[in-house]
Amino acid sequence: GPNVEQMVENIRNPFLGIKEQRHQLDLVHQLNAMHSQNLQKEAQLEARIEAFEMAYKMQMEASDAFDISKEPQNIRELYGNSPQGRQLLITRRLIERGVRFVQVWAGGWDHHQDLQDRLVKSAGEIDGPCAAFLTDLKQRGLLDSTLVLWGGEFGRKPVRDRNGNENPGRDHNNRGFSVWLAGGGVKGGTVYGATDEFGGAAVQDKVHVHGLHATILRLLGFDHEKLTYRYNGRDFRLTDVYGKVVNGVIA
Repeated sequence: GPNVEQMVENIRNPFLGIKEQRHQLDLVHQLNAMHSQNLQKEAQLEARIEAFEMAYKMQMEASDAFDISKEPQNIRELYGNSPQGRQLLITRRLIERGVRFVQVWAGGWDHHQDLQDRLVKSAGEIDGPCAAFLTDLKQRGLLDSTLVLWGGEFGRKPVRDRNGNENPGRDHNNRGFSVWLAGGGVKGGTVYGATDEFGGAAVQDKVHVHGLHATILRLLGFDHEKLTYRYNGRDFRLTDVYGKVVNGVIA
């Protein structure tokens, strides 16, 4: 099997094996039952025990979910034997098991130099695995119930990086960049908005990050405006009392 510890921190108890942990949890349950019988149920204690049980189950389940050797050869070939491919295959295995949120990290996009070589490499590493992931979700009937979001924090400027490298890259640009959405409730094959002719700044149908969040919440079945609460004389919500749902990308 895979080395799960390298993929998920603290997935194993470093002090006790699975058997000992089970004994420990059973003892805590017994003591808790005695406590609630003689005194009363303690909500905080109940919640803590639930958390321990969840952690225990996760250890058991994770070993299985992360073991991609259990996948047929054709599926492993579809994703490719790369870190990104393996991550996305594990992601599909987690989604199948009912995990509600999975974040996959695709690093190395900060191209301040050697843009021509490095961008091709970065894009090449994620392109095939992403296509495999969407194909696989679709063929298993999971795409309609899974919202996929791909993106980073910002784009790159259309001009060379001001660091003056011999083999230049491009500097950070928060005025024009793209993310893509697929799956649950998203209108496929749709391009929403546009930058100027140089790709320097968004000029048409601009979407603020709060608008993206509002749209994600809508696709998950939430009205972001209803998640407003008043505290200390101010209104608060996840979208910072801001943001409009982008209906143009919703099916």
